Amino acid sequence: MKRYYFLIATTDFLFFQEPIEEILRERMRHYLSIEKSLDFCLTTNLDFLDTPSLKQIKENIVTPSAAVVSLNPKFIDWLKLRVRYGITGSFTSLSFQQQNSILLVS
Repeated sequence: MKRYYFLIATTDFLFFQEPIEEILRERMRHYLSIEKSLDFCLTTNLDFLDTPSLKQIKENIVTPSAAVVSLNPKFIDWLKLRVRYGITGSFTSLSFQQQNSILLVS
């Protein structure tokens, strides 16, 4: 089982108020330069919140929302500091493949 970390915010905030695209593009460029596989994704599919342990988070989010999901907790912590708004958390899963992810977790 792997632990995944996430930051959730409204789609309006992530896509129109914050430069999330630019932030993730810079991160991708950095990963390519050091030949590291991507370990994060941006998704609007929040089905991973359909677990008992994340029920409270799901009840408190404003929809529509999107999430950045990563295997790297430091990246999510940094992202939370960078964008200031959003809900963070984590979950464990054997795999995480979102069909409508804009970026995929490796």
